[in-house]
Amino acid sequence: MNKVLVTGLGMITPLGPDRDSTFAAALAARSAIRPAPADICAGLPNLLTASIDTDPLTHLDRQHAGLDRATLLALVAADEAMAQAGLRDAIPDPARFGAYAGVGFAGAHTLDAMYSRYFSALHNADKTGRNATVMHPLSVPRMMANAPAAALSMRHGLRGTTNTYAVACASSAVALGEAARAIAHGYLDAVLVVGTESMLTAGCMVAWNALRVMARPDASDPAASCKPFSSERNGFVLGEGAGALVLESEAHAQRRNAPAALAELAGYGSSSDAHHLTAPSVDGQVAAMREALAQAGLAPEDIHYLNAHGTATDAGDVIEAQSIRAVFGDATSRLPVSSTKAVHGHLIGAGGAVEFSLAILAMRQGSIPPTANLHHPDPRCDLDHVALTARTGARLTAVMSNSFAFGGSNASLIAKQVAA
Repeated sequence: MNKVLVTGLGMITPLGPDRDSTFAAALAARSAIRPAPADICAGLPNLLTASIDTDPLTHLDRQHAGLDRATLLALVAADEAMAQAGLRDAIPDPARFGAYAGVGFAGAHTLDAMYSRYFSALHNADKTGRNATVMHPLSVPRMMANAPAAALSMRHGLRGTTNTYAVACASSAVALGEAARAIAHGYLDAVLVVGTESMLTAGCMVAWNALRVMARPDASDPAASCKPFSSERNGFVLGEGAGALVLESEAHAQRRNAPAALAELAGYGSSSDAHHLTAPSVDGQVAAMREALAQAGLAPEDIHYLNAHGTATDAGDVIEAQSIRAVFGDATSRLPVSSTKAVHGHLIGAGGAVEFSLAILAMRQGSIPPTANLHHPDPRCDLDHVALTARTGARLTAVMSNSFAFGGSNASLIAKQVAA
């Protein structure tokens, strides 16, 4: 089995346009949650979102202007990751270098705009003379689920396997785990893995609102509205963003004299609840975490930080806390657990990649991002939540990140320090 290394990280999130600004904001518990703009919250007066202020096209070529926003975000994050890995200019053996993407629903902006144009033209044909059936000929390629992976492959000349995983909130965690398996078993030498999502459209907002999982605004501070593990929590805030990681075998990294590895992707566990479309299951989450530990060859007490799924829903946080206690047992009291969704929102398909990246950066810097807005912990979620303030000067040699999805899919990832 080949050892799988992480040699590059990239991010563009509501917290910042790159990995360093994103991590700094997460450490400072600086929230990006705001009242939603008027154009996407008609009929939903209390809607909140966590959006990206930077236009992704400022980081890209104008030839990409027609792509869906989720694909643009993927390209930006990937450029940063490939640059850190020293792979922007030359790809060794492109046929052995893959591109994997995790998405919840790629193409939301393209689809929303297409329907808006269609119905507007249809109902105003007498006034405008526009043919409602005339659409851009690339509408389907722009909104197809594999559009981000295809764009990554073309931009960087990657001719190895190109895969897309659409597993709701676990999408990019699964993409990372499956890419690591492909490298570990020798099918590929390296994979550029990206999780991306941008659903901040009017159509998506009304659909998510119908699920009754969206947070209501905090009366004193809308930025503090998402409260994972708090007795005051009432749901999550939808965000957008992308996270990218370059994975490669240790032998491949050595052959090309790669920059020092950031971490080893040492463990991946996945499971299905086979239980309920939206309600989580302790058994499924426990299975994923235990599988990740077994693959990494680690005991529960070897994990020094856990980035929780922590969505701030009533059932979700309680079930995850119970699952963590079932897996970590007596070591639970010594395990720092935090949810960064409190500040960057729920990034759906991008969540696994972004949160695993934050866990890796925490391990490298010895600084653990806090769970923001946690003034009143729910006693049913009895964990060390690193409440309100970052914990610095920590010795972290292995970290875990959890991603649990609607549909009952669970994924856990473990990163270990790489010996100097």
